[in-house]
Amino acid sequence: MSSIKNLQKRLDKILDKLESQEFLHNQGLGNEIGFYVFDYPAEHELVVREHLQLITQKLQQRGRSFASINLFNCIIELLQQRNLLQRAFQLQQERGDEALFNALKGPLEQNRMADFIADKANLEQSQFILLHGLGSAWPMIRGHGLLNALHAKVGAVPTVLFYPGEYDGTMLKPFGRIESNNYYRAFKLVP
Repeated sequence: MSSIKNLQKRLDKILDKLESQEFLHNQGLGNEIGFYVFDYPAEHELVVREHLQLITQKLQQRGRSFASINLFNCIIELLQQRNLLQRAFQLQQERGDEALFNALKGPLEQNRMADFIADKANLEQSQFILLHGLGSAWPMIRGHGLLNALHAKVGAVPTVLFYPGEYDGTMLKPFGRIESNNYYRAFKLVP
């Protein structure tokens, strides 16, 4: 089966999973936190984005209360709040990507991002959290680092990371190409 057909079959199962009682109430997880990864081939990013828009519209129409958070937009908002965005643009122009990456390690540290996301998610009102846009935010935000930092912040609110790459149940492989030693234990949203 082609990768796009396989992906489409998996995408078509997301809505039912998000509305299931098992997902919404963290049932059947063996006392583990309800963190999920939906991995997909990075070359199909636009297909996933479109499907995610469709899913969020349906969930809103059905009265679900949830947070859909674009991680790249979080970087922009956080830098704007700290009056760093224009300086970051200028630094990147003058000194390049590596200098920018090094300068933003502190302001975009994973625990700061996790606090920002938890606030943005309005945890008291959200049944679950959908995190997306990681491909645009990488390497400023790393999937395993962010999920580790979010554990203590979101409590029992089920959280899904849409991940452009591969996830085998223990290791995240960014874009399906970059080998990294980044153990993370979560559940696959749709195997």
